[in-house]
Amino acid sequence: MTDMTTTTPVKEEKEADHHPYRRPRDAATLILIDRSYAKPRVLVGKRHANVVFMPGKFVFPGGSVDKTDNRVPVAAPIPLELEANLMKGSPKTEPSRARSLAIAAIREACEETGLCLGCKCDNGGTRKLDGVWQPFADAGLLPDPSSLFLIARAITPPGRVRRFDTRFFTADASSIAHRVEGVIHADAELVELVWLEIGSDSLADLHPMTTRVLQQLDKRLATGPLRHDAPVPFFHFYGGKMQMDMLPG
Repeated sequence: MTDMTTTTPVKEEKEADHHPYRRPRDAATLILIDRSYAKPRVLVGKRHANVVFMPGKFVFPGGSVDKTDNRVPVAAPIPLELEANLMKGSPKTEPSRARSLAIAAIREACEETGLCLGCKCDNGGTRKLDGVWQPFADAGLLPDPSSLFLIARAITPPGRVRRFDTRFFTADASSIAHRVEGVIHADAELVELVWLEIGSDSLADLHPMTTRVLQQLDKRLATGPLRHDAPVPFFHFYGGKMQMDMLPG
């Protein structure tokens, strides 16, 4: 059972039956917002034309949670309100998984765009960073999840060859503390980064689920500053169709 205030069918998604059941993998996506314009803009990356999945399309950075994400030192803990939001819905999310999801969103953004959300740290914590976190260590930063807000959760329908339990986060562009040069280039997975106005034609061919999440973000932004106590849409497959439950704030 999920805590919900309303349930709405989502007609575009249908169950597939050509693949065996697969348990969804935890994943995180980060939507960065620039609100210095009259109409907010979001950061998207253009995928290489030769990649197999969504070639040439605009996407938001994101990917699967790594086993090590929960062990990465951070500049500040995730807000308790954000943790509570991440734990809502079914299947339930434990606090350690909630932290992993928030950290994964920051990691994926840095890996795919070169943009690091972090804070300067002089307590030696950066010495524990290596591998994909080396750009943070080089800049004297620790990842900082305190600026993240949860916008939506979506579970891929059964029958898909790949299934994800994705949490869509957002953060303001002012949270970007460092940029790694050379991540975006002609031969990379993302060949271009663009700030696009929400509702622009260039965002019209996003994945349908991403479009729904962006619509939810637009509604949230229209009400004023983002808050953790706003209802969170939860897209999941139930009763033969995709549903949207609004988890109370």
